[in-house]
Amino acid sequence: MKIRVGTRASLLATTQTAQTMATLVAAHPDLEVETVFIRTAGDVRQDVPLAQVGGDGLFVKELERALEDGRIDVAVHSLKDLPTAQPDGLELAAILPREDARDAFISAAGTLLGQLPDEARIGTGSSRRQAQLAVQGRPWQVRGLRGNVDTRLARLQEGAFDAILLACAGLDRLDRGAVITERLSFLQMLPAPGQGAVVIQCRSEDAALRARLSAVDDAATRAAVTAERALLACLHGGCSIPLGALGRVRDDRMELEAFLGMPDGSDHVRLSWTGPLAKPVALGEALADRLFEAGGKAILGRLGR
Repeated sequence: MKIRVGTRASLLATTQTAQTMATLVAAHPDLEVETVFIRTAGDVRQDVPLAQVGGDGLFVKELERALEDGRIDVAVHSLKDLPTAQPDGLELAAILPREDARDAFISAAGTLLGQLPDEARIGTGSSRRQAQLAVQGRPWQVRGLRGNVDTRLARLQEGAFDAILLACAGLDRLDRGAVITERLSFLQMLPAPGQGAVVIQCRSEDAALRARLSAVDDAATRAAVTAERALLACLHGGCSIPLGALGRVRDDRMELEAFLGMPDGSDHVRLSWTGPLAKPVALGEALADRLFEAGGKAILGRLGR
């Protein structure tokens, strides 16, 4: 059986697609894979913040159109890039085991985050990271930074920043974990919903293909990220909202923790809630309600949500 897999052409995207397809072929040795490279809006516009380009779905819409048009059979995505609402006729057929969901702190001088001097320049394109840095109460200068991994690392080496933040999972997939100064704890910074997870998307009508893809689906990861994305959906948020969330499976229960704050640190709320592992959507919705009641509604209003 031959399948055409769609991916962005960046080094990280192609690397994680190759790793994902290798896992799938290991489960189904008769599979033959053809890679189709697709350029997305998020790849084209790297000169402005994501929220100004259009926000949600910037790295996936063209891939989804290729699925709908029949130009590819599956698409591989970083789950954190996917909007919470799936287009009609498409589904997330497999969510692979989650890799390190933590954020990576990379310092030019090799110092830890807590050791950074006042007025240090920190580069990130994420309002989530900016908000969680801001609530630490230090007068750091958080500045915008976009581009692929090598571009961001080069800006650090050139002296444009004293430190930058990236995702540990992406660096690990590229075998670049050695550049990480500190893997930030979840107490320091909660990740984006779905961070560290890779998903295979396909057409709902392709029953035989969906059955094959199910062989690499990880139930614990699916439950955790389903709760995180249900929370995000309830807050009517997208990739640009300053929200961190993490689901952690504990036997037949799951704990979901979330942070929502203003990018300037002027207001924030952080809560956790526990529920049955078998009901991740209900858990996400329950925590969303509590975030609203604890001040999240006011924060979202200030954010224009």
